[in-house]
Amino acid sequence: MTYRLSSFRPRAFTAWLLALALLTLAAAQSSFAQIQLLGNSQASGGAVVTTPRVRAELVAHAPDGVTPGQPLWLGLAITHQPEWHTYWKNAGDSGLPTQLQWQLPAGLEAGEIDWPVPEAIRVGPLVNYGYEGQLLLPVPFQVAPGFTAPAGDTLTVRLHASWLVCRVECIPEEGDFTLQLPVRGATALHAEAFAAAQARQPAALSGQSTAKVEGERLQLRIAGLPATLQGQDLALFPETPEVLEHAALPGSGWTQAWDGAVWTADWPLSAMRGETPEQLPFVVAPVAAATDGPLAWRTVAAVQGRWDSAPVASVSPALAAALAANAQQAPVAPAAGGNAGFWMALLGGLVGGLILNLMPCVFPVLAIKIVGFTRHGQDRRMLRLGGLAYGAGVLLSFLALGGLLLALRAAGQQLGWGFQLQSPGLVAAMAVLFTLLGLNLAGMFEFGRMLPQRWASAQLRHPTGEAFLSGVLAVAIASPCTAPFMGASLGLAIDMPAAQALTVFAALGVGMALPYVLASWMPALVRWLPRPGAWMETFRRAMAFPMFATVAWLVWVLGQQSGIDGAGALLVLLVALSALVWAFTLGGRTRWLLVSCMLLGTLWLGSAVGPHITRAATAPGSASMASADGWQPWSAERVSSLTAAGTPVFVDFTAAWCVTCQVNKHTTLNRDEVRADFAARGVALLRADWTRRDPAITQALAALGRSGVPVYVLYAPGKPPHVMTELLSPAEVRSALQIL
Repeated sequence: MTYRLSSFRPRAFTAWLLALALLTLAAAQSSFAQIQLLGNSQASGGAVVTTPRVRAELVAHAPDGVTPGQPLWLGLAITHQPEWHTYWKNAGDSGLPTQLQWQLPAGLEAGEIDWPVPEAIRVGPLVNYGYEGQLLLPVPFQVAPGFTAPAGDTLTVRLHASWLVCRVECIPEEGDFTLQLPVRGATALHAEAFAAAQARQPAALSGQSTAKVEGERLQLRIAGLPATLQGQDLALFPETPEVLEHAALPGSGWTQAWDGAVWTADWPLSAMRGETPEQLPFVVAPVAAATDGPLAWRTVAAVQGRWDSAPVASVSPALAAALAANAQQAPVAPAAGGNAGFWMALLGGLVGGLILNLMPCVFPVLAIKIVGFTRHGQDRRMLRLGGLAYGAGVLLSFLALGGLLLALRAAGQQLGWGFQLQSPGLVAAMAVLFTLLGLNLAGMFEFGRMLPQRWASAQLRHPTGEAFLSGVLAVAIASPCTAPFMGASLGLAIDMPAAQALTVFAALGVGMALPYVLASWMPALVRWLPRPGAWMETFRRAMAFPMFATVAWLVWVLGQQSGIDGAGALLVLLVALSALVWAFTLGGRTRWLLVSCMLLGTLWLGSAVGPHITRAATAPGSASMASADGWQPWSAERVSSLTAAGTPVFVDFTAAWCVTCQVNKHTTLNRDEVRADFAARGVALLRADWTRRDPAITQALAALGRSGVPVYVLYAPGKPPHVMTELLSPAEVRSALQIL
């Protein structure tokens, strides 16, 4: 490819580049506003409160308006992020129920929450009662007989709600809600949600129930259950806290049986029980989901006999286990506050960006940089403009990626650095792009010949645009991995205000682009380049092979995400795409006929193999492969249980698309002497695979003050987690093991 340097117009290109920068910064400013709006929603006083873990909304159902004697319902609708839960009126072994505090206009009186049937949630040794996914806590309201509507057509209802949201770690949250309720008009927008919540209410049981105290156990008999339930296993939910041992296992801790039409259960009493009540309310539900009729039944059992109140321990075993689990999730070190933390993150981002040029993640794009130097090495003006354009591409790409990441996290998405390559579709798209680049470098086609004449001439007049695009491409392929200093800076930046956070991302971009920009402005650094000649075309064709190597890596990444079928489907699609490009290079009258046929065939093939590319790989294969070489799948619960038992744990937070992670595996983690050291000290090896999006791993990285991979952590019982550097070495691992 040759360029007519005499026709290049620096002023026109500078104006074009400035306009593009202004557009990008305008988009970033729009992202700032969205981030600030979403980030402040918890205290906004509107009807919706959004946190990284839940989305809560105050909703109403008043089909006849606010009228005495007519139904009026308000409720708190909660949407949980995956794996997070809130609690029922009896939280179980740990947790707290959601609390609602109303501020109402005169004439309205709130009732109690109509709690839907919960589910048993086991977290390690604990059993809790709560809710995951979609939840509505409905509250009935009474309208006074002499209610008089105030001036205007609406009533202002205010609610202060507090809830405890947990996965393994627990986070107390709260929010203030305001809802304008029409007085005369019907409010039935959420009728289906209230109807669904009503369907989840336990039905009243007419039969007599008794609870008899026998030593340290409670014998329960419940009569009046439907005949269709006889012989089935039932789940029992006690409404009164600290009466039964919730974590008792069926068969060993508690038993159930049917005595004719009466269901019986023998359950151990809690060590935290207090005075014996006269009645105990219970909710019973079939273990197998009901296909019709009520989901559960509520009964109140009369208590026969009394138990001895157990002495209240300062910390129960269940609570101690919960505290230990939370301690495992505590941040290694709190982020530095104020300006000091910001300047530390800024410096770390700059240094990390510089080091990123030396990381294995950047190796696939070195060919693009080297071709740029050789193309304009003897033309100082073009070299400088190319350096500035490349730097602008890197800087604006980091700002765009950072703004998108912050906006998505503010909207409640559990994402971290490198999130773009967690999407199989994007990985496939990048494989397509690098295939085209490789074919172009190999000389199969020229972009200018495939574009309309007007576009092709513009490309020739502005070759520096390629330098800008190469900067964008460098960030796209290099950003998923983190370099030393970069990981901690990104971890701090994620929790900063939007303007400060994007300044850190900008520093990262400046650091990565700085060596190339300096080289383009210092002739002494490029004097070693030979003069232009025939060797440049040979060199350019040779640089096609790093592009194809990148394609091979991306296909392998997709194979980790979507399985062998997904990788095979992508390879078939790339072959078809290459044939389509070849058809464009043909001459003669049959060219466009062949191109049309191959284009239709490629589109049909893409629609056919697309589902194989985007679907998730089956989990059992990954688990078995992890067990074969001594590594086990990671989970926060497993880390907690192993360290509680006195076993040290080494966790490898990794991803298939992270080149640095793969290099560390081969140079350090898979070495025989390192594995022998792990085995000699009894270290459990866990691998947290972040190849596909996993909110649990994202949360664990955030707790460690990181937002991307690789991250290596050694958990020693009784000691804080030890986080190692991103470029791992056998000496560092051995040194860390000395603390055991």
